[in-house]
Amino acid sequence: MGNMFKKRSGESERQRFPQPLIKSRIASGRGAMEQPNVTSDEAPLTPKFWIALCLTGVATGLFGIALMWVLKQFEHLAFNYNSGSYSDAASATSGVHRVVVLLASGLIGAIGWFLIRRYLKNEKSEIDEAIWTGDGELSLRRSFLTSFLSEIVIGLGASIGREAAPKLMGGVSGSVLSHWFDLTSTQKRLLVACGGGAGLAAVYNVPLGGAIFTAEVLIGSFTLPTVLPALACSLIATWTGWLYLSSGPTYGDIPNFKFSSSLMVWSLFAGLIIGVVAVLFIRLIGFMAHKRAKGNSIFWKMPLVFGIVGIIGVKYPQLFGNGKDMAHDAFLGLGSAGLLFLLFALKPLLTSLTLGSGAAGGLFTPFLSTGAVLGAFLGIIWTHFYPGTPIGAFALIGAAAMLASSMQAPLASLVIVFELTQSGFHLALPMIFATTIATTLVRQVDGYSIYSARLPRKVE
Repeated sequence: MGNMFKKRSGESERQRFPQPLIKSRIASGRGAMEQPNVTSDEAPLTPKFWIALCLTGVATGLFGIALMWVLKQFEHLAFNYNSGSYSDAASATSGVHRVVVLLASGLIGAIGWFLIRRYLKNEKSEIDEAIWTGDGELSLRRSFLTSFLSEIVIGLGASIGREAAPKLMGGVSGSVLSHWFDLTSTQKRLLVACGGGAGLAAVYNVPLGGAIFTAEVLIGSFTLPTVLPALACSLIATWTGWLYLSSGPTYGDIPNFKFSSSLMVWSLFAGLIIGVVAVLFIRLIGFMAHKRAKGNSIFWKMPLVFGIVGIIGVKYPQLFGNGKDMAHDAFLGLGSAGLLFLLFALKPLLTSLTLGSGAAGGLFTPFLSTGAVLGAFLGIIWTHFYPGTPIGAFALIGAAAMLASSMQAPLASLVIVFELTQSGFHLALPMIFATTIATTLVRQVDGYSIYSARLPRKVE
């Protein structure tokens, strides 16, 4: 311990590169690098790194625009959807139409991913693994094809999240630009992570949440050399995205719910329940990701699963796509207890089956929406005994707790929910309470997240 203290209290191991403009110390003689978060020896923030970072932000924003444009075209093609509620647009079509569209989505996805995995099998397109255990290297070709195919099948109703594609293409932007600027391996990893978080930021208009996601999930460090580039990249990508994407909140009409002691007590029980549920759902995701269809089996497994989604969607079209409408209705306090419970049970099940069928996509919104409907369901039960609290308040807290525990990222999740809704600030205390309990429970019971659980088997 003594040696560790001496090392940490010394100045030499906290020297910054590039060096500060003012070389002399302040009057006391203490070193500037004694504050633990202000420096890092891993990825020097050189001028060429900052140039590459700015270009990564722009490229990520442009990719986000392109991917969301593709998504919208196929949403319109599938259900004549242009604006408003995607599930309402699906509801306006016949049951046969919905099943046929989902079967077509499954066939397109099966053919596309079979060809990608067969002919590009040695190229890397898993951003989390590239950052956590690799050097940040990602294949532009495979990542591009995977991302655009993912948005196509989601637009056609696949029950999976849309954020994985912009996250991946943001990372690819950083990977490619790191070669152009001849960056070191550690600089490349940081640049790829910043691009990944910026992709999330751009398509959901959550610049602060995207930056914290980079630091908390992708890098696991809140040092200034991580936070500053993460903020800059998310800012640039989000601003670039405004050229086409909305500059308003994703859920723009959520009331400003008020704090109550009833909510605070409810958050204790909700955090415990959501934590247990998150463990089960994360394990399910891990199992289905490991059992993902391989080889020729994708040709029957993916259309079969997508067809099942279509059949269930005849009665519950809210399950189509990433689940955004589920969360929105829950935030507004809409839906009966029975409907909310069914959506809570079915959404993660169908999303995990979609992954198991061989599809590639995100889990961010599916888990957020699952938490929202579960929170609303538990809130309805609570208000039978302690009435007076709007159901939407329970949904907001449930969404934050489920997202935080499933991602193992409480800070990013809280900020993202605040930014997505631009509401809920008065619920900060019960939201933090439920989030802390649920995240701690998942960490103690198991410790996996929706990102680590779906990684492929490690080759020894």
